[in-house]
Amino acid sequence: MIDRKTAALSAAVACLLGSAAWGQGLEEKRDQKLKSPFLSKAAWNTDFAKAKEESKKSGKAIFAYFTRSYSP
Repeated sequence: MIDRKTAALSAAVACLLGSAAWGQGLEEKRDQKLKSPFLSKAAWNTDFAKAKEESKKSGKAIFAYFTRSYSP
């Protein structure tokens, strides 16, 4: 029989491994979305820090679109 500590540790490890694979899937979904025809009409920057730098240099505002590709 497995004790509670071992079961909790096993569950935590499974969650960590699952979340790493899950995050990788989200990156793939993002890349697929960025290949969409309507998004390819402009150069999109996915790095917010770089976008802020470019905004300062150019004097243009940042148009930010935040989304998520999953539903809990």
